[in-house]
Amino acid sequence: MLRPAGLWPLCRRPWAARVSAENPGRREITSGVSPRGSTSLRALNIFDRDLKRKQKNWAARQPEPTKFDYLKEEVGSRIADRVYDIPRAFPLALDLGCGRGYIAQYLNKETIGKLFQVDIAENALKNSLETEIPTVSILADEEFLPFRENTFDLVVSSLSLHWVNDLPRALEQIHYILKPDGVFIGAMFGGDTLYELRCSLQLAETEREGGFSPHISPFTAVNDLGHLLGRAGFNTLTVDTDEIQVNYPGMFELMEDLQGMGESNCSWNRKALLHRDTMLAAAAVYRGSLRLHVLPLKTQILWLFPDSLYDFLTLSINNFS
Repeated sequence: MLRPAGLWPLCRRPWAARVSAENPGRREITSGVSPRGSTSLRALNIFDRDLKRKQKNWAARQPEPTKFDYLKEEVGSRIADRVYDIPRAFPLALDLGCGRGYIAQYLNKETIGKLFQVDIAENALKNSLETEIPTVSILADEEFLPFRENTFDLVVSSLSLHWVNDLPRALEQIHYILKPDGVFIGAMFGGDTLYELRCSLQLAETEREGGFSPHISPFTAVNDLGHLLGRAGFNTLTVDTDEIQVNYPGMFELMEDLQGMGESNCSWNRKALLHRDTMLAAAAVYRGSLRLHVLPLKTQILWLFPDSLYDFLTLSINNFS
């Protein structure tokens, strides 16, 4: 297995609209969101980033957002645990795609001197959870990071990068803003995430409508991530697995939770509506798969860790009724 010797920037090209991290003495919100429709020329334009921003803003405005935070809270706490496993302090850290601050709430000021929280959704930043760490909130797109080279000692990211159109460029930017001895710890959905929901919808739509459209966003495979990280400059990586079990009584409850998390599909080629009888048929297929254990529900979360720990951790979440 490979292990990283250190995180060194591969690409040292300038990106526009850099934000200095010097002396941000108070909590504030600044903007670095890219123009609508802008993306790298080499990127696949798979996701509607403006729609994803609206979905996350809607989720953050709900009366009880904590009702749907259970998965992001769990992953955030595990990322914080890995930060504590590193025997050093980080004067300046960045939480990329922070949401409501699911990682920051588990960190302390002895380990993190100051934390920049970046997200595409302004409502998530405004309704962030309490933390003892001095924070600066920045409204920015993960695809266009507004920071200078060699800025941060630590970059963390929890369940955000799977919505990025140009993942290789995003990883290169993370390398660019990290100091030579900096650490990147991240988690993202990948692989067979929502495989059971995907199969149920495809079977039902094929049977009722004579064909199917994509209703679940595509996810990155763990094997592909190693290659992407190598291209970005990360090296010596390790793959490991962990498991969490979550129980859903049916398909509609799962879809409600996905919407409440801000994790609904935002692919450009998504089908806007499904017929009622198709939805009911999909729910029956989903319920039957759980009862017969034909399709054990599994959601994969891919992790990146520094050299003294792990580099990628595939977290399988098995859901049974």
